[in-house]
Amino acid sequence: MLDAFDAKLLTPFAVLGIRTSGELLTGIEYLPRGVATLAPVNRLAAKVCRQLERYLDDPKFRFDLPYEFNGTAFQSRVWRAICAIPSGATLTYLDVARQLESAPRPVGGACGANRIPLVIPCHRVVASHGIGGFMHARGGAPIAIKQWLLRHESA
Repeated sequence: MLDAFDAKLLTPFAVLGIRTSGELLTGIEYLPRGVATLAPVNRLAAKVCRQLERYLDDPKFRFDLPYEFNGTAFQSRVWRAICAIPSGATLTYLDVARQLESAPRPVGGACGANRIPLVIPCHRVVASHGIGGFMHARGGAPIAIKQWLLRHESA
C-alpha cells in the first residue's frame, strides 16, 4: 500500500510522511500541510522524527539513520555525491555531473528519484542560473519547499 506511513510529521513547509521497513528508512514524502499527522508507529520512525526535528532546530545537524540507496548504480553515485554537500552550501547540477563525469540532466533525474529527501539533501543541488527544479517540478509548492530549506540552511 503506497500511502501507508509509519509517521507523519508536521513541519513549517509540509507534513513529512515517513516510511520504514524493518530497520531501514525507506522514504520521506512531502505531503500537503493540511494532511493529518501520525505519531510514529515504530522505534525507527520515532528516531527519524526526532532527527528531523533536530534538523529543523539546527540546520547543521547531521542525520544518522539507517537507510539504503534504493536506485540504479548511477542514482546511487549521485546520491552519495549529494550527501557530501554540507548544510549551507549548494552545488549546481553541472558541478555534480562533472564530479561524476556525467551530464546535468541525468543528475537532475537522480535528484528527482531520491526517496529520502532531507537525509539525502537533493535540495542543495541548484541550476547554474537559478534554483532549478525540485520533485520533478519547476514551480509551485515543490519550489517553495526547496526555497524554504535553502533559507533555513542559509545557502
